Amino acid sequence: MKKEEDDLIVYDEDKAVKFILEYVSSETKNKIGEDEVNYVLDVVYEYYEDNGLLEEEAVEEASVDEEEMFQYVLKAAKKDKINVSEDDIQLILDGEFEFGRSLGIYEDEE
Repeated sequence: MKKEEDDLIVYDEDKAVKFILEYVSSETKNKIGEDEVNYVLDVVYEYYEDNGLLEEEAVEEASVDEEEMFQYVLKAAKKDKINVSEDDIQLILDGEFEFGRSLGIYEDEE
């Protein structure tokens, strides 16, 4: 049982935010901060939840439609009047993907 617990990947949102802010360009950092990154990460989590990708019974490997997720985040940001551009949303999503890859959560599809 202990070995199984060690195999679980821990997603630390604070580390994700720090990673993403280091990932984006300094120009982007001048426009967005921790609040915007946290907002996008929260909406991504909602997207995963709404699409059944967080359930324990979910298939071990799932494919995420990146365009669909982008549109989901964009729609939420407009609805909530979050001041973040489409380009910035995409950069945050790219940074989140790279963070996930660094943890072994995501892999490139062949």
